[in-house]
Amino acid sequence: MTARNEAADFDPILLAVLSRRLEAIIREMSNTVMRASRSAVITNARDMSCGILTYDHRLICVEEAMPIHVSALDLTTGPITELFDDVKEGDAFFNNSPYLGVTHHADMTLCVPVFADNEPLFWVLARSHHADVGAPEPTTYLPYAATLYQEGVHFPCVRIQENFCDKEDIVRIGLHKIRSPHIWYGDYRAQVGACRIGERRLHELVARYGISTIREFVEAWLQYGERRATAAIRELPAGTWRHTSTHDPIPGVADAGIPITAEVSVDPDAGRISVDLRDNPDCVPGGVNLSEACARGSCLIGVFYNLDSTIPHNAGSANRIDIHLRDGCVVGRPTFPAGTSVATTNVNDRLINAVQCCFAKMGIPHGLAEGGGDFSSGMGVVSGVDDREGESIPYVNQFCVGLSGGPGTHDYDGWLTYEAPNGGGVLVLDSIEVDEAQYPILMESRRVATNSMGAGCWNGAPATEGAYRSLSGNCAVFYCSDGDTNPAQGVFGGHAGAPSGNWRRSANGDSEPLPSFHEARLTSAESIVYRSAAGGGYGEPEARNPQSVAEDVNRKWLSEERAMSVYKVALLKAANGIDFTVDEVGTRRLRDS
Repeated sequence: MTARNEAADFDPILLAVLSRRLEAIIREMSNTVMRASRSAVITNARDMSCGILTYDHRLICVEEAMPIHVSALDLTTGPITELFDDVKEGDAFFNNSPYLGVTHHADMTLCVPVFADNEPLFWVLARSHHADVGAPEPTTYLPYAATLYQEGVHFPCVRIQENFCDKEDIVRIGLHKIRSPHIWYGDYRAQVGACRIGERRLHELVARYGISTIREFVEAWLQYGERRATAAIRELPAGTWRHTSTHDPIPGVADAGIPITAEVSVDPDAGRISVDLRDNPDCVPGGVNLSEACARGSCLIGVFYNLDSTIPHNAGSANRIDIHLRDGCVVGRPTFPAGTSVATTNVNDRLINAVQCCFAKMGIPHGLAEGGGDFSSGMGVVSGVDDREGESIPYVNQFCVGLSGGPGTHDYDGWLTYEAPNGGGVLVLDSIEVDEAQYPILMESRRVATNSMGAGCWNGAPATEGAYRSLSGNCAVFYCSDGDTNPAQGVFGGHAGAPSGNWRRSANGDSEPLPSFHEARLTSAESIVYRSAAGGGYGEPEARNPQSVAEDVNRKWLSEERAMSVYKVALLKAANGIDFTVDEVGTRRLRDS
């Protein structure tokens, strides 16, 4: 019997059991990273991901991971076996190079090989977004950094542990380069702990079931993913569709903005989808170029957002999607040393939107609207000095207090805490209380922005807005806001979401607008005010269920006036004198007219 036939005959109950065991292992790894890390962007917002691959670099399993982190993990481990011919048990490799398979330089990634009977079987991987990487400015997002030489420290796939011990010379590079070395080292050690736990659990799994059974399971699981994806694609219409989503202008980098076009072709008979990105601009002289991992990963994300969510996201299902990239392209394979520090957001979000909106052109019920992009100052990188305890301690952290709104889709409104297309709701909205305890920042307000959602039969999620200031001297806020000029678009008659925006507010309450891409230097008497991007709507607003419109008004997401003018829904005061109910007669009159 061939290996493929053996995999096809694998016990389906055992297949389910082992797939859940791998999910449990990844969940334990993720909990370790979250609980042991020191950066709030990891512990509070959950900007991290873990995964398991075969030793020959095929993705087996991810669990509740950031989509952009894990969609192209095979590119991360591949360079290790190309660069090292002596990989052995006890090794660990550290990689944050966008030219060696990583998304962008802030996503520092630890990879550990897993052996059984002296035979390499797996890679376990922990990827964390480190808040500081030693760039010239205290941020990991540098839209004006034309080359990687302006991005901070790079670990180009280095062996950082040998015989289960740190290589002190490699670690010392990080300790001397990072502004808050104790934070960086704590985050790194959390990744080590997670990967070693994953290694231990896989050893236990192999010891219980045997190497042969585990090998058969892996092949069966990948084949299952491929069968499920093939079946889903066969339910789609045949054809080719294009969509363009335009990134806001970036002064001096892309003065007219950056149009991003995706072409999606579906061949139901073959059970294949093709995504072609070759008709796009060349790399720009700034940090918004995508790494290959982000370009490939974004295509997969845009496609999987439109397929059955129960399909396993593994190498098998990804094998049904062909991706065409071009060298030297802003959404392709960048030309070394083009800057990619902003690769996981911004242009990346536009690419995901372009891919997912191609499916909308297949007609209802397919596709999604555009989701709100990254990132206003509500997700800014904030730095300064914390002197609350009597000593001056430098801090750098990305706050995730203003997430963008998700796109409307058939039968569902957009997700309020979506964050952006690259995160798809996995990134967590910061706890204000935790942020204020860890850093000298006061959150003055945070709320849903009324009338901001992209109106539709199914609404895009509204924006969030708020304000914060420093309690300990001056601070700097770095952000790269996309959606100020080109907000998220709706589909099938759905409206665009409200644009994002950023303002500086003085002590007397006066506000001035700030640029979309900016480093705001604030005194302790000034506040940063933000509004995130809202999601686009799906379908005509006048087709929305009137009761849903009344609910939006009652929770203060929508005004009574906009309910009438945009959705053609008349309302009456409820018996409690506070809430509203639908005026059925008035609504019919409005909609008939």
